[in-house]
Amino acid sequence: MTTQQKEEEHQPGSSTTAVGLRGMVEQYHKIKENAETYPYVWASYIVVYGGFALWGAYRVRKLFKTEDRVRALQERLRKIVETEESASTATSVEKAPPAPDKTSK
Repeated sequence: MTTQQKEEEHQPGSSTTAVGLRGMVEQYHKIKENAETYPYVWASYIVVYGGFALWGAYRVRKLFKTEDRVRALQERLRKIVETEESASTATSVEKAPPAPDKTSK
């Protein structure tokens, strides 16, 4: 292949765009006609998949709330541990270390 032929292949022409657009319009009309012919089938699809979408949104929202609760509890626990550690280090500094017993045998 020559470089000129490669360039022609890579350049999108208006004819291919028009064909793509025309095909999309035809597909839309087919779907619209089918939906008008079988409204109960399409309604059942909407109900079922809409229900799945609502259930999924509910579960995601519940997950986010649980994550927020866990983060808040972790923060509370971190603060409690820090206060206990600071209190224990303060008391250990105040106490003198015990002198080792020197027993002679």
